[in-house]
Amino acid sequence: MNPVSTNSTTLSSRDFVELVLRIAPQAAAFDCDGTLWSGDAGETFFDWEIRTGVVSTEVARAMRARYAEYKAGKVSEEDMCGEMVTMHKGLADAAVMSAATEFMGSVFPGHVFPELRQLVDRLHDNGCEVWAVSSSNEWVIRAGMAQFGITPDRILAAKVAVENGILTDRLLRVPSGPGKPEALREAVKKEIDAAFGNSRWDTEMLAMARHGFAVNPNPDLEALALERGWTVYYPDGTNRK
Repeated sequence: MNPVSTNSTTLSSRDFVELVLRIAPQAAAFDCDGTLWSGDAGETFFDWEIRTGVVSTEVARAMRARYAEYKAGKVSEEDMCGEMVTMHKGLADAAVMSAATEFMGSVFPGHVFPELRQLVDRLHDNGCEVWAVSSSNEWVIRAGMAQFGITPDRILAAKVAVENGILTDRLLRVPSGPGKPEALREAVKKEIDAAFGNSRWDTEMLAMARHGFAVNPNPDLEALALERGWTVYYPDGTNRK
């Protein structure tokens, strides 16, 4: 059981931030899409970069078909997230990073949850190691984390190897489901005191932490959180249950 567990009906944004700070975490891990901000940046970037010609017409056509198979349940979540990164093979890493920065700065419709940004700021002030863990591509996560002061060396997102500035199709990681705690164990040399996520793909990450927080959770994660005693919190402006 989580000794600080509570539910969304009694937890204000201020109470949520103070609740986490009382734990005094030395290491904390945050999912990004749906947790730090509304919407799915990785999925939305995928559609945008195809429409704007970041990738070739041939790649765009193939990936549209692949995505349709994913939505039909014929391609796994991990495989789809990986292919959304490997599709950039042959492009300059800097060019894709530039596109992601433009996208996150002026195109992505997602809304950063102010209390989550405040929480991350307070954790940094207290000397906590704050990690961003996402199955979305590293470019959009790096661009988004600029708002939270989370540096690239604390970002664990879907990533391919780069050779002489050019992207390959050799996946280095896809932190989804069990891949999230796996990436954290490899990178973080201390226990994760607090973990935050919004979907079933964050279950294993929340389970590895001393304290799990289901933030803006999908119904399946909320049910599991209540069963396991994790704190459930709905940010201001979302649909509290």
